[in-house]
Amino acid sequence: MEIIISNSSDKPIYEQICMQVKSFIMDGTLSAGEVLPSMRALAKDLHISVITVQRAYEDLTRDGFIETVSGKGSFVASQNREFIQEEQLRI
Repeated sequence: MEIIISNSSDKPIYEQICMQVKSFIMDGTLSAGEVLPSMRALAKDLHISVITVQRAYEDLTRDGFIETVSGKGSFVASQNREFIQEEQLRI
């Protein structure tokens, strides 16, 4: 999973991360149960604040795309096809 962020974009960095992770899940690049990078590892790779990654992961959890298990990490949520189709239509 390669996330590319742009500092010149009008969208906040956490939204850029959310949009890219959602698209990876919807196009099948990430499958249900697959582990996501830790917040610290992703922040280090992207050279951004851990708080920014935390905000992105919180939004993804709220939207039902990922599940976070305390002490274990973040995983792609069990996919609900209807939910993904609804999200694709919204985009």
